[in-house]
Amino acid sequence: MQTVSIFVDVQNIYYTTRSAYKRNFDYNRFWAEVTQNRQVINAYAYAIDRGDEKQRQFQNILRAIGFEVKLKPFIQRADGSAKGDWDVGITIDVLESAKQSDLVVLVSGDGDFDILLNTVREKYQTEAHVYGVPSLTAASLMNAASEYFAIESELLL
Repeated sequence: MQTVSIFVDVQNIYYTTRSAYKRNFDYNRFWAEVTQNRQVINAYAYAIDRGDEKQRQFQNILRAIGFEVKLKPFIQRADGSAKGDWDVGITIDVLESAKQSDLVVLVSGDGDFDILLNTVREKYQTEAHVYGVPSLTAASLMNAASEYFAIESELLL
């Protein structure tokens, strides 16, 4: 049975599906698709913690599906800008998981991850699938993936 590790950039997917479709990502349908006939090694959902009750409920839904939810505090800077992304954390977890997985699935459109996927494929000979919103996924990320899957109507609520 093929082993899989799953990594979801929650903020990226929330904003790209909302921007492109004005809809939300269907985590249940996605989970069923990527885990079918596969053994899950790791499944992480990376999110920003704003201390909001609605977000907590959503995070509990992710946990019930099978994800380990990793949270980082939301930081509001004095100049009004905000900080809170998981790029380094996702990268470390993917590199660690790729050693023991046949397949790595990244759900993000962030082109910064193209080097990561190239490394995973070359160094560990691990397949790397990407799920992203076509109009908002970096071409370099699509090209770095073994396979790219468009988030379209069947993966939306």
